[in-house]
Amino acid sequence: MKNKKRYGLILLFAVITLCFIAIKANAAPENVPVPKINFSVDGASTPKDYVDNIKILIFLTLLTLLPSFVIMMTSFTRIIVTFSFLKGALGAQQSIPNQILIGLALFLTIFIMAPVYNNMNEKAFKPFLENKINQEQAIEEGAKPIREFMLKQTRQKDLKLFMEVAKLGEDVTKENVPLYVVIPAFAISELKTAFQIGFLLYIPFLIIDLVVASVLMSMGMFMLPPVMISMPFKLLLFVMVDGWYLLVKSLIMSFS
Repeated sequence: MKNKKRYGLILLFAVITLCFIAIKANAAPENVPVPKINFSVDGASTPKDYVDNIKILIFLTLLTLLPSFVIMMTSFTRIIVTFSFLKGALGAQQSIPNQILIGLALFLTIFIMAPVYNNMNEKAFKPFLENKINQEQAIEEGAKPIREFMLKQTRQKDLKLFMEVAKLGEDVTKENVPLYVVIPAFAISELKTAFQIGFLLYIPFLIIDLVVASVLMSMGMFMLPPVMISMPFKLLLFVMVDGWYLLVKSLIMSFS
């Protein structure tokens, strides 16, 4: 019995020693060389060169905000908010992944905005790359199609609000109104339109919820959640009327 205990202690000590050696061997070295990082403006000999380099740095910084700018100036806002209302109306918050809805909204946005992008490419990008127009002219020509698209979807009341707050003169028209005025007016108009579509989406599903809740109460099933019973009927209704086709068609036609 004593020999067994002795052998067990020896084996345990050997295992601990091997583990310690393995950890020590795989441990990170104490002195790890760290590469030096240096930020400098190279090749600048005149103040103009410094200014140009700083402009490039600012431009690269603004690229991080580009997705937000693009989203707020396209049809993406209305589409994704409508899809969010659809998830709430169906009661399928966990059943429909957000990645799927965002991906569908992005591709629908590309489809809807394709004529606008093609117009910008023909009038601004191509002539600028071919040195037919300068940078200021390219920006001005490229802003016209996107401004026209946003103004077509913007309510006059919203546009007037931002024009009055910005204190723009009477000389400003729809053709030359600044984008910093058009974009917020377009955004709140899109939100209102998406809320209107969401209200219409909720009506048929709300009726189903009321009917199911009334039936369960009349049967005395107070402890049974009505959502559990109504959700299959909501899905059945949505599939029978081909809901995705109708919804996507309505969203596309709303921008025409």
